[in-house]
Amino acid sequence: MTKCAVMALSGGMDSTGLLMHLLADGHEVHALSYDYGQKHSLELDRAKANINYLKSKGIMVSHKIVDLRSAMSVFHSALTDDSIDIPEGHYEEEQMKQTVVPNRNAIFSSVLYGYALSIALKQDTEVKIALGVHSGDHTIYPDCRPEFYGALENAFQIGNWSSDKVSFYLPYIGGTKETILKDAEKCLDKLGLDFNTVFANTNTSYDPDDMGRSSGKSGADVERILAFHAVGRVDPVPYVKPWPEVLQDAINTEAKRK
Repeated sequence: MTKCAVMALSGGMDSTGLLMHLLADGHEVHALSYDYGQKHSLELDRAKANINYLKSKGIMVSHKIVDLRSAMSVFHSALTDDSIDIPEGHYEEEQMKQTVVPNRNAIFSSVLYGYALSIALKQDTEVKIALGVHSGDHTIYPDCRPEFYGALENAFQIGNWSSDKVSFYLPYIGGTKETILKDAEKCLDKLGLDFNTVFANTNTSYDPDDMGRSSGKSGADVERILAFHAVGRVDPVPYVKPWPEVLQDAINTEAKRK
């Protein structure tokens, strides 16, 4: 029986790494991306670019973009509200809580669960709901913690028939962005895909400029930059500054937190 997974593909490095993980493990993948009015909607274009890259290599992934702009436009967050500036600094600093979108992952997971259960019933198969959440998100984002997903899965099982066909799969929940990159290196090698091409087709920055360049200053940027440095790679996405300067800024930001 073919292994089947439904996943949230934001277009960021975490979910992109997860996509490669699932493909390398032989899963049939159904990916959903969400347009929720995020300022960094560039990530959706990057997600589509990777889906097209995979297609050019003979790897087919079902990909749909779900429009949640109407519902989530009423939420208060620096990621969706133009009156709030994107904060700069380390992820674990207090101001980073402004980047929380209330109940976002519960909403995303609810849509994923309905989609996964629909596929499970149509195809009479078991389906994994795969998410790229990791420990680096736990401090600021309560909806990225393992106890949240345990409670959510239990609620979904209670509220749906045939819920035995669907389960959550969180391979990076105890890891970090560095974990994801190391796993991606192995998976991309197995798939015969180019690491730099795949990760150039991602966006992690909350405030990319009009040219699609990352600022290097938001908490998400800093965490990503340090992860690439940790695995001995230069991040292939464009930044507003040259890589050596962006890296030094991130190192300095990390040092201030300690």
